[in-house]
Amino acid sequence: MDYTPALGFHFSVHFGFSGGGEDIRFQSVSGLNVEFTTENVIEGGENRFEHTLPIRTQYAPLVLTRAMVENSGLVSWCRNAFEKFQLSPTDITIHLLNPEGDPLRSWSVDRAWPKKWSFSDFNAEENALVIETLELGYRTFHQL
Repeated sequence: MDYTPALGFHFSVHFGFSGGGEDIRFQSVSGLNVEFTTENVIEGGENRFEHTLPIRTQYAPLVLTRAMVENSGLVSWCRNAFEKFQLSPTDITIHLLNPEGDPLRSWSVDRAWPKKWSFSDFNAEENALVIETLELGYRTFHQL
């Protein structure tokens, strides 16, 4: 059994609207987070503590960043959402890859939709890539 820690720089992201085959390149992926929202319940006659009970799971927005590209299926998907208000939720698969390019672990993000789309500042004094950031809302994610 191999206990080598996974490195987070080698990954791929596949969107369902592209048939799942197109690897849309990103600089970073963040937001694979889930936590419970809780409710505090006070028990009658017990003044030393409150019971904290889990209510439901809550998922953080998925944030994807990359160098801006002119046209792609992803750009069309975002433009349709923000310009035409045509939301088309899609499934996303994220693979963490080993050095050979094989998936070490994969996550399926269900029914993702564009929540925010932003671009880095333009500055005439710097020769830097324009970075676009896409923040996605989604229903849930699970490991494959």
